[in-house]
Amino acid sequence: MDTPVLTVVGAICLAAALSWVRSARYRYRLVHRIDPEEAPDAYTLAWSQFRKDAHAVFLYGFLALGFFINSTTTAPWVFVLVVLPALISSAWARNAVREARLARQRIDIERRAHEALAQEDLAPKAWAGRLAPDELPDFSGFEIGRVYQAGAGLMGGDFLDVFLANPTRLVAVIGDVSGHGIESSVTAFQAKYLLRTFLRQYRDPAQALEELNRQMSAVERSEEFISLVVLIFDTEAETLRYASAGHPATFLWHQREVRSLRSTGPLLMLDPNGTYFSREIPLEHDDMVLMYTDGLAEARNGDELFGEERIENAIRRDPGITPDDLCRRLLNAANDFSPAGVEDDIAILSIRKV
Repeated sequence: MDTPVLTVVGAICLAAALSWVRSARYRYRLVHRIDPEEAPDAYTLAWSQFRKDAHAVFLYGFLALGFFINSTTTAPWVFVLVVLPALISSAWARNAVREARLARQRIDIERRAHEALAQEDLAPKAWAGRLAPDELPDFSGFEIGRVYQAGAGLMGGDFLDVFLANPTRLVAVIGDVSGHGIESSVTAFQAKYLLRTFLRQYRDPAQALEELNRQMSAVERSEEFISLVVLIFDTEAETLRYASAGHPATFLWHQREVRSLRSTGPLLMLDPNGTYFSREIPLEHDDMVLMYTDGLAEARNGDELFGEERIENAIRRDPGITPDDLCRRLLNAANDFSPAGVEDDIAILSIRKV
C-alpha cells in the first residue's frame, strides 16, 4: 500500500484513539467515585465500561502505530502491532457475557421498580375514584355538583355517593372517616357500600345508620369513627328525609331561606348500640342542599377557621347558582382562605331539585 495512504489511515486511527482517551478518562473517574462495597453491581458495570473504552484506545493506538511504521518499513514483525489488540480483546472478553447479563438484570430491576412506582402512584387515584368518583350519573329531575380534593396524605377517608334506591328515591351520602392512610380508606370503602345495601333495605335512613353502626362496630378498629349524613329525595311523596351521624351541618335552600340540618345521632362506631332518628321536610321545586366534609369548614388561616358561616353565606348570596358552580366556588374560596394549603381532604356535594 502507498506510503501516503498508510499515513492517512494511521492519522485517522490516532484521532480515534485520542477521542476514546477522553471517554476512558471520565469512566476512570466514575469508577473511583463508586464504593464497591456499597454498590458492587454499579462498580462492576462502571469498571466494565472503562475497560471497553480503554480497549478502544489501545486498539486504535496500536493500529495507528502499525500503519505509521508500515508506511516506512515492510518488516513482518510490524503485524504484531495489529494482532496484539486482538489478543488483549480476547483476554478482556472473558467477563463480557457475565457483565452483559448483569446489565440486563439491572435494566429489568429498574423497569420493575418503575412499574411498581407507577402502580403506587395510580393506586391512590383509583381508590379515590371508588370513594369519590369524578363523574356522577345524570338523574332526571335533579342537578348534581361535586368536587373532591385530596389532602396531604396519599389516601383519605372522605367519601360520597349518589344512587337510586328505587325509581322514586334518590339517595345522597357524604361521610368522613377519622384519620388518614390505607386503614381509613378501607373503612370508608366498607361503610359506603354497606350503607348502599342497608338504604335499599330500609326506607328510613335512621334505621340504615343503626344497622351500619352495628356492623362496623362489630370489627375491632382502634380509634376510628365515622361522621356521615344521608339524604333521601322521594319524588313520589315530594319529601326530603335525612339522618346525620355526627356530621357537620348540611345546608338546605328552602322557601327562600337557608336552613341548617344538624346531627340526628352520634358518630358511627362510638357506641354499637347508638340510636338515630330522621327528619322529613317537604321538597319543592328549586330546593337545593349542600353537603360537605369537615375539611372545608376547618380550612385554616392561622388560628381562624373557614367556618360554617362562610359556607352558608355562599348559598344566601347566590341561591340561583348551579350546584356544580357552588361546589367549585366553595373549594376555591377555602384554598384562597388557607395560604398554607388545606391539609385535610375536602369533599363537597350539592343537589338541586329542578
